[in-house]
Amino acid sequence: MGLMAARAANRRQTRQTYRTMARMERRRSYLQGRMGMRQDFGRQEEPVEAAAPAAAPAPSEPEYVGELERLSQLRDQGIISNEDFEAKKKQILGI
Repeated sequence: MGLMAARAANRRQTRQTYRTMARMERRRSYLQGRMGMRQDFGRQEEPVEAAAPAAAPAPSEPEYVGELERLSQLRDQGIISNEDFEAKKKQILGI
C-alpha cells in the first residue's frame, strides 16, 4: 500500500471513529434525558415552602424499586439494551 493510500485509510478510519463516538454521545444524551439523569444547570428551582416541614410520607417501597421498574419499562420498549439494564440494576443494588 502506498503512502497516499495509507493516509487516506487513516483519515477514513479517523472520520468513522469520530462519527461513531458522536452517535454514541447523542444516544447517551437522549437516554439520559429520557431517564431524567441529565442535569439542567440553567434553572434551579427553589422549594416554595422551605421553612415549613413537609409531612413524612408513609413507609412504602424503597425508591430503588421505582427506579428499577422504570428501567425495566425502558428495556421493554427497546430504548435500552438488556446489558445496560443489568449493569444499572447492579449499580443501583450495589452488587
